[in-house]
Amino acid sequence: MEPTATPSAETKAPRGRGSLENPELYENVPGHVLPILEREFDDFDTEAGRFLAGEVPEDQFIGFRLKQGVYGQRQADVQMIRVKLPFGGVTPKQMEAFADLAERFAPLGKGHVTTRQNFQFHHVPLPDAAEAIRMIADSGLSTREACGNTVRNVTGDPWAGVTEGELYDITPYAGAFARYFLRHETAQLMPRKVKTAFTATDEDRAITGIHDLGFIPRVREVGGREVRGVEMRVGGGTSIMPRVAPTLFDFVAVDNGDYLKVSEAVLRIFDRQEWLRKNRARARIKVLVDKIGIDALRELVEEELRGDWVAERDFTPDPLLFVDDEEANAPAPPAATGSPNGDGRDFSRFLEGNVRPQRQRGFSTIEVKIPRGDLTPEQFRGLAAVMRDYTGGYARTSVQQNVVLRWVRDESLYDVWQRLVALGLGDPGADEVGDVVSCPGTDSCKLGITSSMGLNRAVQEKVDQMAIEDPLTKRIHIKMSGCPNGCSQHHIANIGFYGASIKVGDRTMPAYVAHLGGRYEGGQVVMGTRLKVRLPAKRVPEAVERWIRLYEAERSEGEEFNDVVERLGHAEFETVVRELAMPVEFNLENMQHFIDWNRSEPYAVVRGEGECAV
Repeated sequence: MEPTATPSAETKAPRGRGSLENPELYENVPGHVLPILEREFDDFDTEAGRFLAGEVPEDQFIGFRLKQGVYGQRQADVQMIRVKLPFGGVTPKQMEAFADLAERFAPLGKGHVTTRQNFQFHHVPLPDAAEAIRMIADSGLSTREACGNTVRNVTGDPWAGVTEGELYDITPYAGAFARYFLRHETAQLMPRKVKTAFTATDEDRAITGIHDLGFIPRVREVGGREVRGVEMRVGGGTSIMPRVAPTLFDFVAVDNGDYLKVSEAVLRIFDRQEWLRKNRARARIKVLVDKIGIDALRELVEEELRGDWVAERDFTPDPLLFVDDEEANAPAPPAATGSPNGDGRDFSRFLEGNVRPQRQRGFSTIEVKIPRGDLTPEQFRGLAAVMRDYTGGYARTSVQQNVVLRWVRDESLYDVWQRLVALGLGDPGADEVGDVVSCPGTDSCKLGITSSMGLNRAVQEKVDQMAIEDPLTKRIHIKMSGCPNGCSQHHIANIGFYGASIKVGDRTMPAYVAHLGGRYEGGQVVMGTRLKVRLPAKRVPEAVERWIRLYEAERSEGEEFNDVVERLGHAEFETVVRELAMPVEFNLENMQHFIDWNRSEPYAVVRGEGECAV
């Protein structure tokens, strides 16, 4: 699309009904992106009470609570609460609210960072859910439309606004998008959910290629002036039909709201595809694009933009932009700083693996490695204190299930590291081979087949034992999901796994199917190739070690893991673990193979109906 001029005040049409009219509902302070409506909590109280009293059928109540971010678990009578963090932004006050929520309502006493930059809290009894989401709302956060067939959390590059090479800060426009489509009339009961990502540069750290809607900053000169825009990608996704999103338009202007208008056109078209509703498990935008092609979708969008609805909307994003001058609130130079004293080597490894200089001189970001994405109340509060003392209050979550501290003074890096070490969060190697990513799996998910969190711990321990120092090996990414769906994004890992099972006579053992050769760095998304071996769960860590050692033994100078996989062929990597894939007899000696990681009871496939497609 060609950029057009921003309409004047006299020609602006009324705003869309989804974006809300009241400007006082929008606060341009971190963590307050989404407007909160008190009546929705009252409604939840009422409906939950009616359901518990048997006055509302379960299928009707499920759709209602999903819109409020309350999701059913595999365990009876408890819920998962999902908190939306647009572009991952979070404040110290909100981190403290998460600590309180984990202590009061989550029996496991923890919160979980997801690959969608949300926070989740598990095993919350339904009678407590309304009070829990009110607590979250008091801190300025919303759970509204974190689940269900809606526009889910709008994700973004956690380094946006502070990274080298960005054409402009995409954050305000991501915030406007999140605000525009929250409670939007078209986006309340679509054929399926829509996932969105705004990235900062062509490095594409937000991984737009696996999203339903993805936006990459672009700039064009029009009439002698620079016009901001985005390349707009549509139709990516993982799960049972992985697809990399193709480009719908290579330039869509943002300051006049064209990116909102085109996005609404896409959602209106998607919402009318009744044939998709017949099988909600496959009812994603990628399926539409796969069936008709991106060129046909582009034609449909251009036709949709000629509809009468366009004149009924004001797409100018100005009232909805999330504008916050972070640099003005950045911390002042400290009066005194610490320095390494006997721990210089450990600190140097932390600097190398977790710290990046900002484009603003004198400041850096710190990516805090969060094992398995889990934080305790003490860690929540400790991070809140670090944010107040050293970042001006600025942090964002990442798709790697980590927390990125922004605006840390270079001279304060050692002091921050010391504080993180005291919290158990000072390990080096964020976004490296030992920073393993997984979904909750059978810990809570109805669709889970295996304990992916248990495997995460086992693989991380194996990698730690290997004491990897080689820079190229450190760049390997390992991810695992507890089922074939893509919640851990295992399709795009160098080494990825999804949960399965192996039948041995009348017994069943937990297992994993492996993918090798995925990629998501440097602006290129590649889906890994599924190997023709199924590994017993307890043998996966050894398989990981064998593949890493094979890579190190066979590579040429400077050759990366995926290149070796491609050169040697997948059959070679299958051969090196073939004996591990052999099932074992059920007996006392082999009993461990029939018990999943972090479990004590014999394994059985127990899979319910997930609520993602409800």
